[in-house]
Amino acid sequence: MERSSLIVAFGEMLIDFVPTVGGLSLADAPAFKKAPGGAPANVAVAVSRLGGHSAFIGKVGEDEFGYMLAEILKQNKVEDRGMRFDPHARTALAFVTLKEDGEREFMFYRNPSADMLLRPDELDEELISKASVLHYGSISLISEPCRSAHLAAMDVASKAGVLLSYDPNLRLPLWPSAEEARKGILSIWDRADLIKVSEEELQFLTGKDPFSDEAALSVWHSNLKLLLVTEGHRGCRYYTSDFHGRVDGIKVQAVDTTGAGDAFVGGLLSQLVGDLSLYKDEQRLRAALKFANACGAITTTERGAIPALPDRDTVLRLIDEIPKSRMPRAPSWSNITRWRLEDHEHEGAVPAA
Repeated sequence: MERSSLIVAFGEMLIDFVPTVGGLSLADAPAFKKAPGGAPANVAVAVSRLGGHSAFIGKVGEDEFGYMLAEILKQNKVEDRGMRFDPHARTALAFVTLKEDGEREFMFYRNPSADMLLRPDELDEELISKASVLHYGSISLISEPCRSAHLAAMDVASKAGVLLSYDPNLRLPLWPSAEEARKGILSIWDRADLIKVSEEELQFLTGKDPFSDEAALSVWHSNLKLLLVTEGHRGCRYYTSDFHGRVDGIKVQAVDTTGAGDAFVGGLLSQLVGDLSLYKDEQRLRAALKFANACGAITTTERGAIPALPDRDTVLRLIDEIPKSRMPRAPSWSNITRWRLEDHEHEGAVPAA
């Protein structure tokens, strides 16, 4: 892969168990659907499914779930040479409660899980160095030795001139306390070139009204090139050193918001990697964010994260940038998504969560 097109995602990959029926507690759910997940891995697959080049760096257990996740990366054309297998720890599991509006609550099994045990000496530094973007979250900062591996990966990327992309992806139950979570997330804040936060995360970090420019600008730092605040079905706000604004969301029938933010990030990075100065042109940035919003919206129409991530044609069709006459007729996962969205356009759309 050429450096100019490679996006490396660093962090956790795990198994999400998603209830087959929404609106019930974990105890009351009759059954669960097994789905691959983990925010950084979701981003890597999102980029690849959109036609981009991506790689994943992380650790899973030397177990059936770990091998399954590695196979899923291969099936989705994600470079997996940076993946490691731990013979002594299990692959992480997360049980997800789906509320009636598709929003989620999590219960994690990590005591510890393999993703927490990645060591700095296990990093594929060559892979990081030739990337255009290194994307990561904050879960890998929670415990050692993974925290040291995370910081080492950032050091390698910085020395190589790789753009640093950060989505904190707050999961409070995994941190010792809310204060530790806030401190940990902010500990690497000033090193990122691009940061994406949800409105809930912005409120958590600042204590301010998350829908205000004041809250967003209070976390701006001098090294930052682009700050994005996502607002679910309402869309997103963007901030650069020269301008700021918002791009409205796209309405769909939402059943599960798992992975929607990761799809958004993957959609944006897939546009940005072709021209890393895109954030300097507001018109082009807005077009890229419209594309990213569509990626997130489509992902909410299926249960689970990776299974729901869209391909490029599906996204372009949703934002009306390719004619319906060009849609293939053969049945496939992506075609089913297109026809379902087409039906919703006629029936009356419901906002995505």
